[in-house]
Amino acid sequence: MPNQTLLVASSDEHFREMVRDSLINLPEAKIVAEYQEVSANLYIRVMQDLERHPHAGLIVDLSGDPETSIKAVEKVKQAVPDLFIMVSNFIADGETVIQCMRAGANEFLLQPIKRTEFRDAMGRLERAPRHGTPGESKLGKVYTFIGTKGGVGATTMAVNFASVLAQRKLTTVMIDLDTIGNDVAMQLGASPQYTLMEVGENLERMDQALFEGFVTRDPLGFYLVGPPDALEQQTHFSDHQLREFATFLVEKYDAVVIDGGRAISNEVVLAAAQVSAAVFLVVDQEFPSIRNAQRYITFLMRMGFNQDQIKVVVNRYSKKVGANQASLEQIQQTLNQSVFYGIPTSPAVLASINKGRPFVANREQAGDLDRVFRAFVDKATGGKKGKPAEMMGKTA
Repeated sequence: MPNQTLLVASSDEHFREMVRDSLINLPEAKIVAEYQEVSANLYIRVMQDLERHPHAGLIVDLSGDPETSIKAVEKVKQAVPDLFIMVSNFIADGETVIQCMRAGANEFLLQPIKRTEFRDAMGRLERAPRHGTPGESKLGKVYTFIGTKGGVGATTMAVNFASVLAQRKLTTVMIDLDTIGNDVAMQLGASPQYTLMEVGENLERMDQALFEGFVTRDPLGFYLVGPPDALEQQTHFSDHQLREFATFLVEKYDAVVIDGGRAISNEVVLAAAQVSAAVFLVVDQEFPSIRNAQRYITFLMRMGFNQDQIKVVVNRYSKKVGANQASLEQIQQTLNQSVFYGIPTSPAVLASINKGRPFVANREQAGDLDRVFRAFVDKATGGKKGKPAEMMGKTA
């Protein structure tokens, strides 16, 4: 199979468009992921996408910040030594080119990129030898849950997702980014002493012992950190800090589960989504939720996400729909995207929230909901795929 799939990293939309235009005359070539920031943790997103597209090449635009971009290339090459990397800049002085080659770049393209030079570089990408197919990344995975409106259950799903991973002996960290709701601690019956405020203040000297020393550990084994409970003490945790924090966590832990609330355009929540292996867009069957899902998906696609990264999950799913509800088929038709999973309604959810414990902690009480939710976690983490009829559980 021709190896002409490409990952594009640039903060400049003009550059990304230039690459797209250069692919027009290469019918076998396609872009499978775009990254709108070239930063130290670029390698995380590259490794995540290489799991889906193991033979893709990478092109990095140096023009925004050459020094940072070259360091990012070096980290990517260290993480994936066999990756074919092209770099591009408006200036091709000898020192810069040498730095790029030392960092691991295979090609240097002068901007504006000439189509003939780009075609030749893509040909070399196609012929580049591989010393084996990239396997599963050793980095931890980030999973972000975003609700399309209040009350759809995104927090409950995130809490129970982290709980199942912890029950399976995966080292797991739960992050609550919903600074207004701050419901994760409530659903876990926790009263954290330290918050994201302390994480931000100590990020430069953060190590595993320090982190685990001041965050809360749930009885199931996973770690929890979120915003201060007092609204007047809201933390100024930036998108840059989130990316740095995520880089630290995925190198130390198996999984990071994030409750992003519903503020999808918030810079910190967007940064969380950008470093995630999957973004779970939680909806219910009510029309306002589906309408917002349309808007959220459109926004995420504009931000460089692809449909593989966005997983629509229908919470409180029922085959029987009311007058103001959408069927599964209507949801998929409206969103122009398949529903990834459906979670049935159950009285066990409210009972567990009132007790301040995840419903998966009491499998007998949760009953069929527990089985369906664990099957959802299987599929979400690359385990069992499940048959479509089984995805929705035993719903009425």
